[in-house]
Amino acid sequence: MLASLSRRAILAIYAVIIIIPLTVVAFGSFKSTQELFAGPFSLPRSLAPDNFAEVVGGQNLGSSFMNSVIVTGISVPLTLFLASLAGYAVSRLKGFMAWAIFGFLVLGMAIPAQANMVPLYVLFGRLGLLDNLAGLILANVVSTLPIAVFILGGFMRTLPKELYEASSIDGSGPWKTYSSIALPLSAPSIAAAAIFLFVIHWNELLYPLLFIQTPGNRTLPLALLSFQGEFQTNYPLLFAGVILASLPVVVAYVFLQRYFVAGITAGASKG
Repeated sequence: MLASLSRRAILAIYAVIIIIPLTVVAFGSFKSTQELFAGPFSLPRSLAPDNFAEVVGGQNLGSSFMNSVIVTGISVPLTLFLASLAGYAVSRLKGFMAWAIFGFLVLGMAIPAQANMVPLYVLFGRLGLLDNLAGLILANVVSTLPIAVFILGGFMRTLPKELYEASSIDGSGPWKTYSSIALPLSAPSIAAAAIFLFVIHWNELLYPLLFIQTPGNRTLPLALLSFQGEFQTNYPLLFAGVILASLPVVVAYVFLQRYFVAGITAGASKG
């Protein structure tokens, strides 16, 4: 009983910590700058979407939104495809070599992205991948591939080996076994990884900030930085932009929530 109350108290405190800034952002997106600073927690006097209209019409967020859609829409499925192939290969290996390769791939998660900035910038410059969306897509895939392999490979490793043996007896090769057994059975973990990758790639700011110079190639998080100046920040417009940028993530999570929970549950029960 005491433990249950403690958990509820912790969850309540955590919810308050999350709700307070969200409330300020939501209310502030309908206010003027003067009204926002006069009462950050007060209700807006009007619900007129003037800030949203100015953000969409005056800040050229439409092209930035499409750039984010393109980068995220290609990065997520490409990362999942490569991770599922690598995860399946690692899950089928045995002995020390399997753990060595799996550990080498997962080691990528331990290296902070900031440590790769200089060599990555030099390499992309020589390959002509700076200031274009192809470079961003490649950087996103490379940076999140280790954790995607960790999720999918770990799940495929828990699948019953009898299924693989039965497929082999039926004459199926590695590709047939991967496409007809490993991939369909890993659907819950793929859905969970897809949501995780979608949130990361959609909100990615570091790589666009480093690689993109042309305004027309900016992604949505980078475009939101234009609301912040050296001496003054237009917080109402920034909050409206944040609300608009968050909507795709919320919609994706709502539609894929049950798959996300199923993926976590399946992984927990098998582990």
